[in-house]
Amino acid sequence: MSGIEDTFRAAAQAHNAGRLGEAQTLYRQILAADPGHVEALHQLGLLAYQAARPDVAETLFQRAIGLDGSNPVFHSNLGLVLQAQGKLDQAVEAYQRGLALRSGDYVALFNLGGALLQQGDLDEAEKAFRKSLALKPDLDGAWVNLGYALRHQGRLDEAVTAYEKAVALNPNLPDAHYNLGSTLLDQNRLKEAAAAFRRTIALKPDFVQAHINLGNVLLNQGKPAEAEAVYRRALALQPELANARDNITMGLNYRSDLTPEAVFEAHRHWGARYPAPPAPPARDRDPDRRLKVGYVSGDFRHHAVASFLEPLLKAHDRTAVEVFCYAETPHPDAVTDRLKALADHWLFTVGMSDPDVAARIAADRIDILIDLAGYTEHNRLPVFALKPAPVQATWLGYPNTTGIRAIDYRLVDPITDPAGADAFATEKLVRMQEGFLCYAPPADVPEPAPSPHLAGGFVTFGSFNNPSKLSDAALPVWAAVLAAVPGSKLLLKGRAFEDAESRALFEAAFAAHGVTADRLILRPIIREPAGHLAAYADIDIGLDPFPYNGTTTTFEAVSMGVPVITLSGRSHAGRVGASLLTRLGLADLVAEDANQYIEIAARLAADSARLAQLRGTLRPLLLASPLCDAPAFARRFEGALRTMWKRYCEGQAPAAFEIES
Repeated sequence: MSGIEDTFRAAAQAHNAGRLGEAQTLYRQILAADPGHVEALHQLGLLAYQAARPDVAETLFQRAIGLDGSNPVFHSNLGLVLQAQGKLDQAVEAYQRGLALRSGDYVALFNLGGALLQQGDLDEAEKAFRKSLALKPDLDGAWVNLGYALRHQGRLDEAVTAYEKAVALNPNLPDAHYNLGSTLLDQNRLKEAAAAFRRTIALKPDFVQAHINLGNVLLNQGKPAEAEAVYRRALALQPELANARDNITMGLNYRSDLTPEAVFEAHRHWGARYPAPPAPPARDRDPDRRLKVGYVSGDFRHHAVASFLEPLLKAHDRTAVEVFCYAETPHPDAVTDRLKALADHWLFTVGMSDPDVAARIAADRIDILIDLAGYTEHNRLPVFALKPAPVQATWLGYPNTTGIRAIDYRLVDPITDPAGADAFATEKLVRMQEGFLCYAPPADVPEPAPSPHLAGGFVTFGSFNNPSKLSDAALPVWAAVLAAVPGSKLLLKGRAFEDAESRALFEAAFAAHGVTADRLILRPIIREPAGHLAAYADIDIGLDPFPYNGTTTTFEAVSMGVPVITLSGRSHAGRVGASLLTRLGLADLVAEDANQYIEIAARLAADSARLAQLRGTLRPLLLASPLCDAPAFARRFEGALRTMWKRYCEGQAPAAFEIES
């Protein structure tokens, strides 16, 4: 026996010294002589785990437990290898068996919390981490994971405290700084978030997602060019990183310093990275049969896209179309439930690979597949590149071409995309004469309030668009509007204004154009929809940003009786305002250049009678317009789909066409 113990000591010395092959040989010699040597089995299991062979380690730990089930370490280590294999239920049970034998094992509690996090059991994970920290308060990783559990329960202040404790214990822990920054970003504390991401990058320059989130902060602060530079650093680190590429592409729409040609070329460049699309799957080429139509989006939730998709889904003629929804929606909500009830078929695609999603779409025999996201968050453009449906289109969720050859059509209108715009799209443009979208106001929309200048004695201009849309081109024009209307003020509401540094940045930018801080009203976002809409009571006249106009914000302003002034730009993103206002009979509020924009604003601000008249008539005007006539819009939309389908049935290539009223 003494020989075996000598061999075990030699094996342990080799193991501790990192001579793993030697240690393994010695442990196996021991087991050859004594198959019941439980500690040799355990140590071989640890070696297998270190060698990334958790399946082998599992077998060895199970054998050790069979010989000595009273050893808590064996159970805890079994949990570790089960967790590594994704066997989370079994891992949790193993950790709990070990803790039943030794409740004060802070490592086992930490690992149990990690497995519970992976299961999505945030409450129990929190309890495990807190127990671990009660035993070992300086366990920095437990503070990080506790912060994660708290953040994803929406307890952001507590999460920040946990991450700050981790950072205090270990200032050189990149994950702690990154998670702190992400939580501060959730709270719109942009200056602090940026500092945390920069610290993360200083500690770990190749931390790609820290670069992405820093870019997101800069974009929210109205710095699209700086954001693009950061996104490009992320892309240099990981050339196939989809969200870096998507964020760069999306950010182009905010840039006032780029020509339409340059923006199009960038989209075409990204789209060309996908290989040529395969031959489309064959379908029954009956031009008049019921069509299987698939909608793909990450925004089947409380989001602007839902305000335009929901009325279409409600009004679809189910004898003409069968609706399939493919939801890349990681956090469903009550709106998700409503949309799901309106679909004939529904699939959550979160976690599915692009080939698997494409295979499911092909198996569903979708005839026309419609992208609702473009380069926005949670898109599935790579699925479209695989051409799982014979006809593919993009609509609604993105104000530009995708550049992807496998997408055949893009639904627009003659104002957003007039003659000549075809040169800036890889898709064929389908122009819907009465407008490319249809809006449904929320059910709890409050009644419009009187124009605030009547009580305040001064005109308040305003915009509730994301401050990232306040471009270098729009800012001096808005400053000139304030100069042209003495005593007027500008109310801006957005995520950036919850952060003192961002407010100071915008105040400084306006100050450079002669606007003092007392003429600016900067408010944080209001998350409750009715409260957000009620805030329009404080605005007399809405200002539409450019070169990237608002869409939902313009509909909301008009529904609350607030007229909006827009500048008709050079691209779809900059012509949506013109499209909406023209269809409301308010073309006199559409400017062709900056000087006219200022003139319109000054003229309307001086016309108190018209402001009062618009306050009471804009909502009825909107509701009676084609922009809110869901059944008529659905028939036109279905007509567009049918024309696409007939061209396919006839063997014709996709081509641009128009849909009349």
